[in-house]
Amino acid sequence: MISEKIIEKASKILKNHNIQSHELDAQLILSNIMKVKREYLIINNKLAIPEKIMEKYDLAIKRRIKREPVAYITGKKEFWSDDYLVNCGTLIPRPETELLIYKIVNFFKNKKINILDIGTGSGCILLSILKELNFARGIGIDSSSKAIKTAEENSKNLKLSYRSKFKVANLEKFNLGKYDLIVSNPPYIPSKDIKNLSKDIINYEPLIAINGGLDGLDLIKKVIYKSNDLLKRNGLLAIEIGCNQYRKALSILIQHGYREIHKEYDNCRNVRCIISTKVGFL
Repeated sequence: MISEKIIEKASKILKNHNIQSHELDAQLILSNIMKVKREYLIINNKLAIPEKIMEKYDLAIKRRIKREPVAYITGKKEFWSDDYLVNCGTLIPRPETELLIYKIVNFFKNKKINILDIGTGSGCILLSILKELNFARGIGIDSSSKAIKTAEENSKNLKLSYRSKFKVANLEKFNLGKYDLIVSNPPYIPSKDIKNLSKDIINYEPLIAINGGLDGLDLIKKVIYKSNDLLKRNGLLAIEIGCNQYRKALSILIQHGYREIHKEYDNCRNVRCIISTKVGFL
């Protein structure tokens, strides 16, 4: 059977199970099994697919029917133009988090800085920043040992191990070093809203990386509070927030002596990240 027909058939099956990204998912899964780029499959759409590949593909499509995210099926997710290893112990990187990377890189271009990434997960935020800032070094912390192991693997794959470290740590007890930049994408979904998320998220992604407590601000508060002790003079705190959390998050920052120096919007004009510094620092 040729690749075009195989993808077409799988796409139809996924569509019948109400998976909106059915065609893209079918392409990504097959390209991963064949170890080729998705674009290669699109251009070379008459490839003969061996039976062993077909068996693996059928199993993978069955996993997707059960709403397992494509990133977990393939074991990777593209972020900031690199493929990051991901698994059920790490949150899948989202495009909106790239907003944070873009602004940080502009702030610290050509500067020698030390970075702390709180709740590092796959390490995608810290490693993407290090990739762009050649004079930067950083440490990523997470309460999950599985996430830390994944982040270390990503660091090796990107040849950034010499400028990055990853550590299993409890945020409240962490007191190692002072930092020019503290960055975090903490859990920010209110507990009551989790039931409304897609099955892809609820059934597969780690709840600890999603649940932000009653109002979604529990971890945001902890990050802001802890940063008081860990931020250097003239340092910046960059934090991702959920939709409609801007006013409350800004209020918490102000209460702890910070002032906003930049906010970044998503395509829906929601503020999704705030960059701030301690009052009197700049």
